[in-house]
Formats: sequence, C-alpha cells, structure tokens
Amino acid sequence: MIDVLLGLQWGDEGKGKIVDFFAPNYDIIARFQGGPNAGHTLYVNGEKIVLHQIPSGIFHEGTINLIGSGVVLDPVTLKKEFDKVAAFGVDCKKNLSIAERTHLILPTHRALDKASEMSKGVEKIGSTLKGIGPAYMDKTGRNGLRVGDILDKNFTTQYIRLRLKHQKLLDSFGFQEDITEWEEEFFEALELMRQLKIVNGEYFINDQISKGKKVLAEGAQGSMLDVDFGTFPFVTSSNTISAGVCTGLGVAPQKIKEVLGVTKAYCTRVGSGPFPTELHDDTGEMLRKVGSEFGATTGRPRRCGWIDLVALNFACMINGVTQIVMTKADVLDGFEELNVCESYRINGKEQSMVPYQMMKTQIEPIYKTFKGWQSDITKIKSFENIPGQMKEYIAHINQFLGVPVKYISNGPGREQIIHSPGV
Repeated sequence: MIDVLLGLQWGDEGKGKIVDFFAPNYDIIARFQGGPNAGHTLYVNGEKIVLHQIPSGIFHEGTINLIGSGVVLDPVTLKKEFDKVAAFGVDCKKNLSIAERTHLILPTHRALDKASEMSKGVEKIGSTLKGIGPAYMDKTGRNGLRVGDILDKNFTTQYIRLRLKHQKLLDSFGFQEDITEWEEEFFEALELMRQLKIVNGEYFINDQISKGKKVLAEGAQGSMLDVDFGTFPFVTSSNTISAGVCTGLGVAPQKIKEVLGVTKAYCTRVGSGPFPTELHDDTGEMLRKVGSEFGATTGRPRRCGWIDLVALNFACMINGVTQIVMTKADVLDGFEELNVCESYRINGKEQSMVPYQMMKTQIEPIYKTFKGWQSDITKIKSFENIPGQMKEYIAHINQFLGVPVKYISNGPGREQIIHSPGV
C-alpha cells in the first residue's frame, strides 16, 4: 500500500522535515509531481540542507528513493543536489532511482519561462523561472524529452530538434540572453544521470508493492497550487493533490491508504495570487520574522496570515485527508491572540466554500479569536504537557475539519514532533 504526504496550503508547509521524520517507517519514498521549484528543508546532523528534486528519504540508509514520471526533472539541479548529498556521505547511485518516463527540463525551458514571465509585466504569476511550466507544456503538447531518451544514441539530434522549436518562441519574445553555458552544464549533468538507476517506474513501484514494501509518496508545493483545483492562474503546472499520485507513479487508486496532509499553524504564500487571510500589518511581519518565512528555493519573503480553515477544509475534501500534521506551532508562542478564519464574506453574504475564481472576488475573512498560549513549547515532548490554550486551538481545528491533527511540529529538529490523540 501507499501512504501519501502532501501540502494543504500554498506550499512551504514544512513537508521535507515531516517526510524525513516518517521515512524510517517506509521502504520507498517517491516523488510523484513537481520540479525543482520545490524546496524541502531538512536538518541533518544539525546542518541545514534543501532538496529540490531528490526525495527527502535520501539520508536514510536502506530506503529506496524514486523520482516518478509525474516529475519534471532538471539534470543540472539534480547534479548539484547529488554533490550536496554526497558531502554528507550519501551515495545517490545506491538508493536513488529515476523513472524513465520522467520528463526533462531543458535549458531552453528555463529561458522560455523567464521570457514568458518578463512579458507579462504587472500580471506576472510569480514563476520561480525554473522551466517547470514550459516543460509541462511540452509534455502535454507531446514534444518533450524524457529520462529514458538520454540512453538513446540519437539523443543529441532529438535535443537539437526541440531546441530549434523553442528558439522560434524565444525569438518571438525578443529574448536575447546567451544560454550556451546553461547547455554545457546540461550535457555535463546528463553524464551523471546516465550512471544512476533509470527504471521502468510503474512496473518498479507496483512490483515493490506486490512484495509488501511500504511506500510514502512525497508531494511538492501545496493543494491550493494544484493546476486544476488551486487558485488558478496563480498555480503550479502539475496536480499537487493525492490524485496526482496515481498518474505520477503509475499506481491504481485502491493502492492508496493513508493521506497525511501538512499545514502550518498559520498560513503563508510565496509569489502572486489570492490570499484571503494575508496580514499587511505588524502581526504579519512578526509571523514572517519569527517563522523565518523566506522561500527555500527562491529566498523571496513569504506573505503571512492567519490559518484559513475554509481553504483547509476544501483541501482535506479533495485529497481525502485522513490525518493532519501541523507544523511551526512554535512560531505562535509569543502571540496574545490567534485568529482562525472559519468563513468568507463575499458580496455581503457569508459562505464556507472556496469560490471558483478568487481573483475576481472581494473576500473578507470571518475570524474566530483564541487566546494565545504565550509560552515556549519547543522542548515539550508529549501532548499532555502542551498549554491549555494550545489544546483548545488544536481541538477547534480537529472539530471544524473533521480530520484529526495527529502530529504537531514544535521546532525545526527531526525530534521536535508531538504526537496528538487527534480527537
């Protein structure tokens, strides 16, 4: 069976640490979508490392890590990560596999991403400029190159053919940057990739499941960035929800068992797009400062606000969430009052549904206020010892969502996880 771990907000929920925490319980950690726009932060031996494409189970010896076919893979980023991980004494050649159907991000995809975003002016969607969108466009347009293609002796010819097509598009944007250096890095990185385990991903994962192996599917970004169900057009280019596991790994829906949804104790968003509970005041700045809310991939300051239970309830519904992991609860330690958004006021009417188009709708969040616990929870090991006000905050979220908060992260360390009864 497969358990799924994914984000319930706009990404940056702290999934990397949580996957790392659960990894010892699984035989295989598999990424099923997204690209190097993801930034999963881990602390290994007290040292911070950010993974963008390699699954977060890579530091657990004996755990197989699979990059699934739903991912778009940048060989250059992969090589840099490979070297970072090697510095910790981990050899990716032993426990990293890549599905041969995984699409490649080419240097021209990165150029197209940059050219397209620049052309939009004030209507930018906040792309990370990693080439993800153009790579997925080539996938759906049936033009893309895949990992299995790099083993073909005619790969360079295939690359040049696609590059010429991209160049016409770049010319139409007036893009003049020289990407020769990008291409040199790309072909150098392919030499490393050819030394890794390239597998038939769907047969591989189903064979492992048939042998009784436990799989954890690791999601990137967050549910509110899903290309179909997120805050379109300010979304990513893949299906970030649990349904993406089936298409991204090649497994049947009945293979999925638990769906663990990760949410912060408050809410953040990077880049443009609607954010109903965003705070533009000192409270928002305090959340950003205390929570060190800067993008792991881009370094951009994150927009901060109160937790949004309307959006969370929507995310739990479309994902079939069975358990919730709440991260960064300790960031709220110093607040006198905490607000929780329980409904939206739209055109003078109160509603509890996420509207089809948030950008064309004036949304006023309606809050319920709780007393803050105003004490340091970072050293607490058991749920029984957390402050009463925090228990009330968690209990209300449990009741509102109808899904138990089973784990609470109270600090960046791997051991800083409190098990909750989740009632």
